[in-house]
Amino acid sequence: MLDVACGTGKVAVPLAKHGLSVLGVEMDERMADVARGHGIPVEIAPFETWDDAGRRFDLITCGSAWHWIDPALGVSKAAKVLRPGGVIARFWSYHLLEEPVLTAFDAVYRQYAPDAQVHGRNAVKSPPVDPFTESDAFSSVETRNYRWEDTFSADEWVGLVATYSDHQRLGPERLTVLQRALHAAIENLGGIVRSHGETHVLLARRASPSGS
Repeated sequence: MLDVACGTGKVAVPLAKHGLSVLGVEMDERMADVARGHGIPVEIAPFETWDDAGRRFDLITCGSAWHWIDPALGVSKAAKVLRPGGVIARFWSYHLLEEPVLTAFDAVYRQYAPDAQVHGRNAVKSPPVDPFTESDAFSSVETRNYRWEDTFSADEWVGLVATYSDHQRLGPERLTVLQRALHAAIENLGGIVRSHGETHVLLARRASPSGS
């Protein structure tokens, strides 16, 4: 399977642990190095211009990143590298945190990282118009939503936010300072972050070529 815009391997690593053979495609060399450190092979390129070298896949995944892909070129590329009957799964997961936690986080980010997003308030979902529904190359386009709840220790939460692209752009020094401040804020709130989240999934199946 192919994981598009695999980043640090948040999608690829769990799937590999479940026995899937995963190849990642990622533009950012630093994030790709993290994924490689978890055993995921990653090729550096934008998905739209990535050299597939004739390889074909039964499954493409893209977690919280398809909105960065050019709509027309992305659909065309996916159609090229998916075998007939193969599926592309694009999904966006988001956290909804309790208000006291968000209030504390807002103060931390204002002081240490005003140019980064406080994750846990707003849903990040797919564009309202899905280009896959307009492509003859795909059929069985459907949407699924999965609600879930989770808890994070201070260590787990600061580790999670460090994987987000806007946090990565802070650089190691600023990110470390932010993480320490977030860690202290979580400990002051009892040491636990509770998340009520949802994963929004868009599935599309590669149609068979005409006449086959």
